Amino acid sequence: MRIRALVFDFDGLLVDTEGPIFSAWQRIYRERGQELPRERWLTIIGTASGPFDPLLDLGQRTGEQLDRQQLDDLERLYYKEATSMQQLLPGVEKYLAEARRLGLKMAIASSSGATWVMEHLERFGVHGHFDVIVCREDVTRTKPDPELYRTAVERLEVSPLETIAFEDSTNGIRAAKAAQLFCVAVPNPLTADLDLSEADLRLPSLEAASLSELIARAEAARA
Repeated sequence: MRIRALVFDFDGLLVDTEGPIFSAWQRIYRERGQELPRERWLTIIGTASGPFDPLLDLGQRTGEQLDRQQLDDLERLYYKEATSMQQLLPGVEKYLAEARRLGLKMAIASSSGATWVMEHLERFGVHGHFDVIVCREDVTRTKPDPELYRTAVERLEVSPLETIAFEDSTNGIRAAKAAQLFCVAVPNPLTADLDLSEADLRLPSLEAASLSELIARAEAARA
């Protein structure tokens, strides 16, 4: 079956937001004499409904009644300090350009909020590449539930079997596969040690293979 569309995760796939956010929370923990457990943080990557809440965890560790808005503001400040020179991840711009040349439809399916996603897309000047952007406000359940991907495919007006998903996390891969998309795992340094074996294909970065190569492999798998 011919591939007609691509659906991209956002955080950690197009832009390395996940590493700087983790670093920001590490800094917040250390300012209060605590260490943020990496293995627990990894459980919430790719989802807005994970089992770990750093604010609640930190409050329990310190015995403090912490103000969520205050810590969220501090996280954003530390994130901005760490990402002033941030760029799109390797290979992203080339993939977007090649997809347009091939006439493919494109979407984003993200468990993050729309304001966060749009802020970054506009910052890097790539918002116009995407026909559809689906964020957590658009669904009732985020990844690993498949609703984000199903919504993206419906709005693109294509079949899941005609679509490739790009993901960097276990939660995201499970969502894409449950929605019946061919899924390519492209981990970042924070997610590289996660179990990504449910993906159909794993790449070290988008520079490791051309989009045309991936499409050929996906179409062969769907034949």
